[in-house]
Amino acid sequence: MKTSTTIAALVALTLIAAICTQASADPLPGEVLKFQQLPLNNGLAPSTGGSPYPGHDEWSTAYSVVPGPAYSGTFMADDFADNVSTPVVHIRWWGSYDQNQTFNGVKNFLISFESDNPFDPNIGASRPDQPLLSQVVTAGPLAPGSGTFTETLINGAVPEHLFQYNAELRLPFQEQKDTVYWLKIVALVDPATEGAIKWGWHDRDWGIKDPFASPAVSPGETAGTLIDPNGVPLPVWHFQDDAVSGQIFISPNASAPGGIGVQQVGYNPENYIYQTPGAIGIDGPQGIQAFSKDLAFELYTSVPEPGTMTLLGMGAVGMGLAVWKRRRKQT
Repeated sequence: MKTSTTIAALVALTLIAAICTQASADPLPGEVLKFQQLPLNNGLAPSTGGSPYPGHDEWSTAYSVVPGPAYSGTFMADDFADNVSTPVVHIRWWGSYDQNQTFNGVKNFLISFESDNPFDPNIGASRPDQPLLSQVVTAGPLAPGSGTFTETLINGAVPEHLFQYNAELRLPFQEQKDTVYWLKIVALVDPATEGAIKWGWHDRDWGIKDPFASPAVSPGETAGTLIDPNGVPLPVWHFQDDAVSGQIFISPNASAPGGIGVQQVGYNPENYIYQTPGAIGIDGPQGIQAFSKDLAFELYTSVPEPGTMTLLGMGAVGMGLAVWKRRRKQT
């Protein structure tokens, strides 16, 4: 009798604990990972066990221009494809500020999903093509469909302090599996109110494979080989083609997807770097500069509504109470 009652209570408490853990989690409850390129972060979380290099950021910042509202500046974009035809509802990415000068911090980011141009002869590589859905996320608490993002410092010990960002999209992107798309993330800055911020998107930890990348696109997720200074061969994981930089102009456009017009030019494929004026081995050992770089981000989609999990937990509690009452009557 006591054993049955204890088991029922434990089941109920376990489900309650799981639900409470989900409710405080980031991303939000009911959101699951579908694509992942973790950041270079000296092998520390979230890239635990990855490459022991700090990585660097490529500037992706646009500044307000007059007449507005409009922004002009530089962008970074990277390609992706995964295994499920489900909407992207949440994005996590990593980045930092030039010289760690946050001023008042980024208040808005442009997030744009774009189609793939498989090969541009002008740059000798693929690049983003047509914007499919663009939107702006604003700093603030997260809620389903809120169109907000949060910024969290996760490493203040590296030359460029590394921040983690989480955004809930107001407009989910209706992604189709096994299809190459591009993600563009650009900080939108008004220097008059936010300071002369220069924000960059951090690069991917090339030592960690993305298990979510689609195997149906070519070349897809592949690994080159880099020989480190000790003669040890290292896999350099990379998805599809180079991350690309360029110039961007952003303005309202009622006829554009998401109501935001995105014009871009000057595409330039980017590689990892070995040395900067102040650091050697920033992205990896000698030779890493020969490899195409990826950017660090994760994409999340929805699973059954959180209310379903709550009802399940309530059902488990009710079941436990029913068993307890039934056993009491039998005594």
